[in-house]
Amino acid sequence: GGAASEGKGEGAGASGGAAMRVLTIPRSREVGQSYVTSVFTTLYSLLAAMRSVARERPSLLLCNGPGTCLPVCVAMRLFTPFSGKVVFVESICRTTSLSLTGKILYHLRLADTLF
Repeated sequence: GGAASEGKGEGAGASGGAAMRVLTIPRSREVGQSYVTSVFTTLYSLLAAMRSVARERPSLLLCNGPGTCLPVCVAMRLFTPFSGKVVFVESICRTTSLSLTGKILYHLRLADTLF
């Protein structure tokens, strides 16, 4: 996330005249945060993601990277199980295996497409 990422997304524009919005949710885990406390911050992030997805009903979620996208993917499956598509783009640094987030999305079948 961050202002730089948000600016890039908005600068790209939406095709076909569709509106694009950038929403911010709390991080599910900070770098170096213990796994015990990350359970609570992940649940908080999941609630925020559920609220955003329920309100917006997006047709496409394009995500990458860390576990921050995991709560949003779960929310997409809960609120748009058939109409919303989830596309996960793995980091280019991952040349031989999926990241933990990629593995979770793959094994729980939360993403329609993994790149």
